[in-house]
Amino acid sequence: MFIEGKQNWNKFVIKADEEMRLKDFLLNVMEFSTRAVSKMKREKLLLVNGEFQKPSTNIKLGDIIEITVDEEMSDFLSQDLSVEVLYEDFDILVMNKPPFMVVHPTKSHFDGTLANHVINYIEKSDESYKIRFVNRLDMNTSGIVVLAKNAYAHHILSKDMSDNLVKKEYIAVVDGIIENDEGTIDLPIMRESMESILRVVDERGQKSITHYKVIERLDNATIVGLRLKTGRTHQIRVHLSNIGHGIIGDELYGKVDDSLINRQALHACKIGFNQPRMKNRINIESQLPEDMKLLIKKLGGKSIDY
Repeated sequence: MFIEGKQNWNKFVIKADEEMRLKDFLLNVMEFSTRAVSKMKREKLLLVNGEFQKPSTNIKLGDIIEITVDEEMSDFLSQDLSVEVLYEDFDILVMNKPPFMVVHPTKSHFDGTLANHVINYIEKSDESYKIRFVNRLDMNTSGIVVLAKNAYAHHILSKDMSDNLVKKEYIAVVDGIIENDEGTIDLPIMRESMESILRVVDERGQKSITHYKVIERLDNATIVGLRLKTGRTHQIRVHLSNIGHGIIGDELYGKVDDSLINRQALHACKIGFNQPRMKNRINIESQLPEDMKLLIKKLGGKSIDY
């Protein structure tokens, strides 16, 4: 359907493979919102075979549809924070978030966030899109963060996440020796109270599933790989703590020892997803950061890449 080689971050070029109203195509096939379609009509951003057409137009098999998405850029302070880009195409930007960085500005963190850096990156790339995070990480978790460059990509990836088509993997260093080589933690999670940021395992909570596999056993610690089937807030941290193996450095749920590491030893190391338009599989990896490598060395780990 999408014509390879003619795509852009704000323009969709599609060859119609069935006859229908243009409006039905936009709403039901492309899954744009009614508001977005109204804006396209008002600003004449819909072309069929090179000419503007109203959404009420009937499209025919083989028609070339061009859709331009015009959005204002997010209004955040622009800062170059030297964050590594792991992957980029016309729909997706994947960043390697360092530890101690908040993903999105808040009242207490209005600058120095990943979003501030992305604004700076967009300005230098001659593009102009609203920042939409597909996934987020806690401030003290490092690794892969995915952003969508348009509403269509964000919608498709969010839907794929709900359908378990996005595969996310993490690596953590936890307290104690995990005896089983692999296993699944299937425990519901809920907020401890409306006023608390803490999450707890509770039968009233949302279904939460974490698969784990031991990578290496250290000196009273374990390196463990983790794969999420669900994506609840603090899920990995709560699940590991509940089985008696809290993440080293985790101030809320784990074992804190500043002589080992000064943040939770958790890193988002891999992600796999389908490109929203072209549907090819994209697999991205992020190398273990230096502070976690040093932690593993302190705990007697082997000199290998994880």
